[in-house]
Amino acid sequence: MPPVKSRREAYSEATRAAILDQATTLFAERGYAATSLEHVASATGVTRGAVYHHFADKQALFEAVLDAQERQAIDEIAAVATASDPWDAALLALDAFLDKCCDPAYGRLVWQEGPTALGWKRWRECEEKYAYGLVEGFIHALIDAGYLEGRAVETTVRYSFWILGGAGLALADAADEDKTRIRDEWSYLIRRTLNALRLK
Repeated sequence: MPPVKSRREAYSEATRAAILDQATTLFAERGYAATSLEHVASATGVTRGAVYHHFADKQALFEAVLDAQERQAIDEIAAVATASDPWDAALLALDAFLDKCCDPAYGRLVWQEGPTALGWKRWRECEEKYAYGLVEGFIHALIDAGYLEGRAVETTVRYSFWILGGAGLALADAADEDKTRIRDEWSYLIRRTLNALRLK
């Protein structure tokens, strides 16, 4: 049985969650550059010192927001890709990923603000921490099931990872009225690519 948290610990966790929630909204609406820690503190109803108590600086706060976005995305994709056949599971995951990238908040935070806020190198590390491992798992499952050739495996994973990244960037940049069309076009092209690599 987990230890019971003190009132102080519970309050601290609730405050951190509230700060993250407000920061997510503000970063998604205004962008990283136009959002200050003062804005986040005011929206949360806490002092700036309370924000600093939980996050070292604005970049650390944004990274926590990005981390939460990616964790949620991975959980949602994994929850849908439950087909017993690895090929069907991969296609379900693809659809869930493209749908997620159509979400305005996720698209802006992950694909547009992420590289600006964290810098290219750190942003890539964050993306690989979550998305790369998921893609790698699906590729290995397809190889084990005989759908893909077990050749140039690491390059195949990275190739797939960057194709999906291209789709994410395209959907984040797309106007709202174009997202469905662009999503369907990427889905079509990625499926064509996978079918071209398919052995059986």
